[in-house]
Amino acid sequence: MKKFLMTAVLGMFALAGFSQVKWDARVGMNFSNMTKAEGTKALPGFNLGVGMDYGFSENWSLQSGLMISSKGYKVKDEYKDRPIYLDIPILAAYKFNISDNTKFVINAGPYLAFGLGGKCKFDEGGDYKLFKGEDGADAEYSRFDLGLQYGIGLEISDHYLINLTGQNGFICPWDIDEGDKPKNMTFSIGVGYRF
Repeated sequence: MKKFLMTAVLGMFALAGFSQVKWDARVGMNFSNMTKAEGTKALPGFNLGVGMDYGFSENWSLQSGLMISSKGYKVKDEYKDRPIYLDIPILAAYKFNISDNTKFVINAGPYLAFGLGGKCKFDEGGDYKLFKGEDGADAEYSRFDLGLQYGIGLEISDHYLINLTGQNGFICPWDIDEGDKPKNMTFSIGVGYRF
């Protein structure tokens, strides 16, 4: 996992030498939950990081980045699970002008996520760490997630970004042998500045 992460980061920096690459800083708010899990409610969180846009043409580009994102869910009057992930999306984006200085963007593609940390907090007090290999974990989360990311957004004056994004995970974060397997689901709204 560490080798893959380092390769992805170095690959992004290698692309920086091309004139078509544009970098941006992003921040946003998440609303996440688990699919196929009864009694769970959406939990607000955050995302922040850097993005990359590699333009192939005036309309098509490859978008990626490194985003720290809080996800999870809550069960009313019981507990909140809040894992923190490093998300690496790999998206195909199509852009078209809706005015002289504004572009509408549609993007979609896979994302990879690596668990960085997080806790389960009980409403009555007490908590424990979520990911495997951490001391005291009762509900062990897998550190790896994979899924589909999709979104729409605006690019204003080549510098300002507004995005609505959704993610649907393909992998259950726990080892479950029977029944429906819950997966991460996140929706976010964010803003950014392109350098």
